[in-house]
Amino acid sequence: MTAYVYDDRRCRLGEGPLWHPQRNQLFWFDITENRLVSRTTDGPVEWNFDENVSAAGWVDTDTLLVASETGLWRFSLSDKSRDLVVPLEADNPVTRSNDGRADPWGGFWIGTMGKSAEFEAGAIYRFHRGELRRLFDNITVPNAICFTPDRRCAYYTDTPTQLVMRQALDEKTGWPTGDPDVFINLRETDILPDGAVVDMSGNLWIAKYGGSGMSCYDADGKLLGVLKLDALQTTCPAFGGPDLSTLFCTSATQTLSADQIAEKPNNGAVFAIDDKGPGQAEHRVIL
Repeated sequence: MTAYVYDDRRCRLGEGPLWHPQRNQLFWFDITENRLVSRTTDGPVEWNFDENVSAAGWVDTDTLLVASETGLWRFSLSDKSRDLVVPLEADNPVTRSNDGRADPWGGFWIGTMGKSAEFEAGAIYRFHRGELRRLFDNITVPNAICFTPDRRCAYYTDTPTQLVMRQALDEKTGWPTGDPDVFINLRETDILPDGAVVDMSGNLWIAKYGGSGMSCYDADGKLLGVLKLDALQTTCPAFGGPDLSTLFCTSATQTLSADQIAEKPNNGAVFAIDDKGPGQAEHRVIL
C-alpha cells in the first residue's frame, strides 16, 4: 500500500478534495490560485474563478455547492455558470473560506479565516435548509471538518491550537448540542492538524501540515498509525475510488523555499493510497 502521485499539477494551496459518488470523479481546489481542479479518463481539467475557492459538496451529477471568499454558490460543471445561494462574510474583505464538508443531513459546514491567517478572524458555519448559522467564533484556521458514520458527532480543529475538537450533534437535525470537547490534544507534539476525514469504521484520518503525511486515530482518540507522503505540507484527505477504498490527500507549496520544493518535487501534488478504506460516501448537499 505505497502512496503514489495521483495528479502531479503543483498546487500552491491544494485543499478540499471531494469524491463525487455519482460521477466517480475526484475534485479539489487550489485556493489561492482561484481554481477548481479535477481529472477524468481523458486527462486533467480545471475551472478558474475570480476569487478564492476552497471547498465543495455535490448537489447532483452536474452541480456542486462551491464555497468562495464571498459566498456559497451553485456551480454547474457543464456550462460553468454559478448562482449565489447565500453570502459568506461577503462584507469582510479580510477573510476567505477554507475547509468544509457536507453533513449526513444534507447540510454543509464551512470555515472562514483571514487571508493572512489573522488571529481569530474566522468562524465555522453550517448551511442547512436555507439557513446559514454561525456555530463557532474566533477561529484562526478552521480545518478537519468531518462526521462520524453513526451521525452522533462532528470533528473540527483550529489548526494553530493543535486541538482536534469533537462536537455532539442532534441525531435528527444535525445541529450541535452542548459544548465541544477536546478529542485529540497534539500540544506535546510538533503536529499541526489540517484537513480530516472519517472512514466507515469511525477512524479519523488527519493530514499533518508541515508533517509530510497523515495520522489515523480510532474512535477513542488512540493513534493507530502514520502514513508518510512525499510532500512537506499535506493538507486534506478524502476517500474515493469505485469501492471508496482509495485514500487521497492534497498538498501545498505555499511558504516553501525553492530549495524545499526542489528537494521534494511532489510538493503540491495530489497523492493516493489504495486499500485504506472503506471510507464513507460523501453526503449530498440538499439545497
